[in-house]
Amino acid sequence: MTTTDVRRADPASGGPSSRAGVGARTAHRLFVVRELGIALALALLVAVTALTNPRFLSAQSVKDLLLGSTILAILAVGQAIVIITRNVDLSVGSILGLSAFATGTLFLAVPGLPIPLAVLVGTALGAVCGAVNGALIAAARVPALVVTLGTLYVFRGIDYTWATGRQVNAADMPAGFLRMGTATVLGVPVLTLFAVAVLVVAGFALRSYRSGRELYAIGSDPDAARLCGIPVGRRVFAAFIINGALAGLAGVLYAARFGTLDANAGLGSELNVVAAVVVGGVAIFGGSGSVYGAALGAVLLTTIGSALPVLGIDPFWQRAAVGALILAAIGLDRALAVRMAHRLQGGKARGA
Repeated sequence: MTTTDVRRADPASGGPSSRAGVGARTAHRLFVVRELGIALALALLVAVTALTNPRFLSAQSVKDLLLGSTILAILAVGQAIVIITRNVDLSVGSILGLSAFATGTLFLAVPGLPIPLAVLVGTALGAVCGAVNGALIAAARVPALVVTLGTLYVFRGIDYTWATGRQVNAADMPAGFLRMGTATVLGVPVLTLFAVAVLVVAGFALRSYRSGRELYAIGSDPDAARLCGIPVGRRVFAAFIINGALAGLAGVLYAARFGTLDANAGLGSELNVVAAVVVGGVAIFGGSGSVYGAALGAVLLTTIGSALPVLGIDPFWQRAAVGALILAAIGLDRALAVRMAHRLQGGKARGA
């Protein structure tokens, strides 16, 4: 009896705690491999493009590249949180457009409005849209794909109805707000600092808080998560609110960067967001991946869009390259999942 108790408590004995430790270490190594592969692919693409045209790494080009990937990266972080729970949000582009136009209209209606308050209002509007999605999915248990496909058109329709063919021009917005879209701190665009802050907070929350880790449990097996006492509905609802809030923030930053706004802002961006998340190693079936990988995927897709014209490649091949990356990411995700399952089974066999 005593021997059995020691075996269970001693990690070196091959007991349950040992097998859990092996599984956790294996999973961590696999996630590192995913993100490292994305970073290497990005570095290789930048190196090849810079050899072809050294101006690709000029200060202005790097700044443009960072600005181009910032909004997509913020959207990808929110989408990754949702996809980790085995859901998807196709309405993020419409939420971005609605928040962007609302921000511009707000400055028209209240010329002296403080910029932080405008950022807060745009983000809150996105959170409300996310709450609508989350309520329909979590409470009514309607598939996320169906709900968000519907709200994609609903939110865009509200935007079109509100705009009625009007535009909000840069001259209608405060100069300080527009400077936020182009200003830099030590050479780094201010908008990129927003993205970095979002990434650090989201990554820390998913890794360090129980509620964040529960999102992975929900994505791995929602029924098992319910049996373990995890409030699946509330967690999924919260994930959609966070995603909506980040899409709203992306809309505000879109307004600051481009200045001229109409009802078409963000049109079609939802597919790029999902592509960035999948390419970044977040499993489309939920339960694995990280927001860091999703952000790297966003930077990689943006870099591809900038690099291919420099390399003299037809723009058609940009979409083909993105499609190939998505297929490769899905294949890699499946291969890593099988490998991890074999490693865990091997650990159980040794501990039996």
